[in-house]
Amino acid sequence: MLAIGEFSRLTHLSVRTLRRYHDAGLLEPAAVDDATGYRYYSADQIPTAQVVHRLRELDVPLADVQRILRSPDPGARASLVTDHLRRLESELDRTRAAVASLRRLLQPEPAPLHVELRAVPATTVAAVEDDVAHDDVLAWYAGAMAELDAVVGAAGVPGGLYDNALFEDGHGHVLVYRPAARPPRAGRVHPVTLPAVELAVATHVGEHDDIDVTYGELGAWVVANTLAVAGPVREAYLVGPRDTPDASAWRTEIGWPVFRVARA
Repeated sequence: MLAIGEFSRLTHLSVRTLRRYHDAGLLEPAAVDDATGYRYYSADQIPTAQVVHRLRELDVPLADVQRILRSPDPGARASLVTDHLRRLESELDRTRAAVASLRRLLQPEPAPLHVELRAVPATTVAAVEDDVAHDDVLAWYAGAMAELDAVVGAAGVPGGLYDNALFEDGHGHVLVYRPAARPPRAGRVHPVTLPAVELAVATHVGEHDDIDVTYGELGAWVVANTLAVAGPVREAYLVGPRDTPDASAWRTEIGWPVFRVARA
């Protein structure tokens, strides 16, 4: 049997941490001296102690740690860990996006945004569309684009239309498309004629982590130039992750539908 101090040195866990794990029911000593209260551990508890430590480093909730340790099914244990890792990855993505946005916003002299007014004619495309929650857009987009690629191929610049309600209410209509000379009907893919529109267009460079900043700059330009919004925002994916893994080469056009208004 190993005294708590010895067990601490072998596992690189402090005595205080081991006591806390005991109190939480995560790692109970092999024996406790009734007279002194001293805790004793067995050598075969070393791997368990290290597993608990790693799980807690990953911020796995105590209840999940207990379920993982008590489950005799390796598949169930792996599933619990995998679910938590997915949550961590999602949180990491949100943190990374927030940091990227803040870095741009806090630049002392941000580069001016180039904006172009562009008249876009009515165009018939192959599209997939649905009402989508804002938090689900990326996953929905990946599935919709994969279906479009399978039906019409990967030729031409893909794009998307994003309803105002998606940003205002967190749930709205989304349409993604690929150009096609004769758009087919297959599965969710169907022909759609996008109406003619005048756009204020700016290009976002790089990953989408800070695309909200480009949206904000373009919106400020629209307001400053007395152009009123009319219709869903359009995006065109000139270069993206489907084209190259080099995120610095990615280019996304943001098209803000506008019409000119007179100054007051």
